[in-house]
Amino acid sequence: MRDLDKALADIMAIRSQIAAGTAFRGYGPAAIAATGGVALLTAVLQYLWLDDPTANPLAFLLGWAFAAAVSALMIWFEMQARSRRHHSGLADAMIHQALEQFLPSGIAGVLLAVVLWKFAPETLWTLPGLWQLLVSLGVFASVRSLPRSVALAGAWYFVAGFVVLVLASQSHALSPWTMGLPFAIGQWLMAAIIYFASGETDVED
Repeated sequence: MRDLDKALADIMAIRSQIAAGTAFRGYGPAAIAATGGVALLTAVLQYLWLDDPTANPLAFLLGWAFAAAVSALMIWFEMQARSRRHHSGLADAMIHQALEQFLPSGIAGVLLAVVLWKFAPETLWTLPGLWQLLVSLGVFASVRSLPRSVALAGAWYFVAGFVVLVLASQSHALSPWTMGLPFAIGQWLMAAIIYFASGETDVED
């Protein structure tokens, strides 16, 4: 029984090593572009219906939490389908690797929002910029399994995060545009990079 367990462990280790050296093709440009649309739509809706986001930070945060959840589900479902098609038996290992690269920054973003809202609500104006910086770190962490040009999207989020922090520092106000525009542009840039890097082989997606 011990030999069987060792053999299974060796197989899993080999699969993980193969996955680590394989370009991940689970991210689809269609879903990523759609998440950019979700970000822009959320910004427009909050601009129209949320008179003063700074005075009502919970509504602001819940709106973006909902947008993030919808975006994550869109990417997840397309990731599952594309991984099964492109990576076959390695699909589970490839998905696990992708989550391992990006999930820490996502969890950090959620916890950061909760901590600031609970213990330092006067600093919530920093969240849009900090979230963009965390996304940039997640993108950079994923570069080793994605086209190298994806680093351009990471650089966009990195620069946008600091610009948003500087702009927001003038008024300490929350704005749907400092969330919506950087994320819409960043996701559309990411979608374009992945689309052109994958070439005609992903036209079916």
